Amino acid sequence: MTIQVVATHPFSDQKPGTSGLRKKVTVFQTPHYLENFIQATFDTLESCQGQILVVGGDGRYFNQPAIQIILKMAAANGFSRVKVGQNGILSTPATSCLIRKYRTIGGIILSASHNPAGPGGDFGVKFNTSNGGPAPEKVTKAIYERTQAIETYKILDAADIDLGRLGETKLGTMVVEVIDSVTDYAQLLETLFDFDRIQQFIASGSFRFIFDAMHAVTGPYGRRIFEERLGAPAGTVQAGFPLEDFGGGHPDPNLVYAHDLVAQLFTDHGPDFGAASDGDGDRNMILGRNFFVTPSDSLAILAANATLVPGYRQGLAGIARSMPTSQAPDRVAQQLGIPAFETPTGWKFFGNLLDSGQATLCGEESFGTGSNHVREKDGLWAVLFWLNILAVRQQSVAEIVTQHWQTYGRNFYSRHDYEGVASDRANELMTQLQAKLPTLTGKTLGAGRVAYADDFSYQDPVDQSVSANQGIRIGFEDGSRIVFRLSGTGTEGATLRVYLERYEPNPQNHGLDAQVALQDLIGLADSLAQIKLLTGRDKPTVIT
Repeated sequence: MTIQVVATHPFSDQKPGTSGLRKKVTVFQTPHYLENFIQATFDTLESCQGQILVVGGDGRYFNQPAIQIILKMAAANGFSRVKVGQNGILSTPATSCLIRKYRTIGGIILSASHNPAGPGGDFGVKFNTSNGGPAPEKVTKAIYERTQAIETYKILDAADIDLGRLGETKLGTMVVEVIDSVTDYAQLLETLFDFDRIQQFIASGSFRFIFDAMHAVTGPYGRRIFEERLGAPAGTVQAGFPLEDFGGGHPDPNLVYAHDLVAQLFTDHGPDFGAASDGDGDRNMILGRNFFVTPSDSLAILAANATLVPGYRQGLAGIARSMPTSQAPDRVAQQLGIPAFETPTGWKFFGNLLDSGQATLCGEESFGTGSNHVREKDGLWAVLFWLNILAVRQQSVAEIVTQHWQTYGRNFYSRHDYEGVASDRANELMTQLQAKLPTLTGKTLGAGRVAYADDFSYQDPVDQSVSANQGIRIGFEDGSRIVFRLSGTGTEGATLRVYLERYEPNPQNHGLDAQVALQDLIGLADSLAQIKLLTGRDKPTVIT
């Protein structure tokens, strides 16, 4: 085996977004493209010599070939050991767990999360640092700068490793350790939740639930934890085997793309509880019978009930949410007398708060929830948290949520996504909106008076770093909000996300449909941003 030093040239489009570098599979298959980004990542580390790395992915198309390349490059760059999930499978939260447990220098996660897969689909690469969390902006900036100056990369001339066989193999002087993908992660979760109580609850026969793994990474995790450990009937985990194209579906756990799960729950005789996760296992959707729990409400309810769960019995240090997420968790934090933090979108912004002990639970409206047990959002963790609460309270999902609203009021909330918008039109829309901001404060729009209008900027309370231009906010004196953002997680065109929120303290009005309660804000958002005119869309692609 010899180390090859391969001449290459920069690619101009390797700037990571909020969740790493995402492109079409065909782009990553371009000669030198993946190799350049991996070498640039290694080059930004203080040293690779003698270090341990974790590598895995969500099982999508090109996952295993990419891992083989990364292993040979890791060997050539001096790593002493790489822990890789069996068959290349590792969920994003499980990767974070392994990085933290074995104190590795970091990990490489191969996933485009909730984006479609297959030969014509999407692929992604993300580096997580030694705390287990996504690389912060200063690291991704350094990686990108290195990609623009790269001239060579190093790779070992060696045969591929058998990723299906557990155990150790030498690759040059480096040890490749193929590990069981589930064990360490499942052990961590069992320290947080009352597995015995959940098991008894399931065994009682009065409670039925289903988990939709969407033919993505969480299938093996769900089968091991829900069916084998907790005793749920076989078949509780649906679409439970990872497929390279996710079975032709879109592994985004929302009301549109998880339609099979929704259809089973929204019947009078359906299961009591349903949940789904996404491509790489870091998102979750929570459903009761005929009841959808918004991610914002889910975070607030987990926080309000945290002391019912063993791992959080001592209470919470604080709650953090992304800026577009509804303010429902803030109301819980206020009653608990703990801090509430508002950060930009992107889990990496929670890292410093978690590491410094200022926050315990975190969440994003994009179906991501997590805690300080890892440094990623965690879909199965959220499902187990709900199962633990249900087992203790012995109430339905709908009863728990409606009682929460009675206590704290209801934050009516919705997100409207316009996917695949022409980038020039999307940028024009945001530019025109930004130009209007100075004129809006104090103005009456519709039935409300504007309290503030800005482009959100965040100063990290730990390292004082500033992240500007994180989304346009228009807030009203009654607490209502309209937020506009362009998402950085797609690979084609732009996704315009419009977030709408109204607080309702009166329980008499809590039963309204969210789209009805927000109807005037929906119309106001369109007129302010000229959405229909500039996007050419009569309605959103997805409403959640």
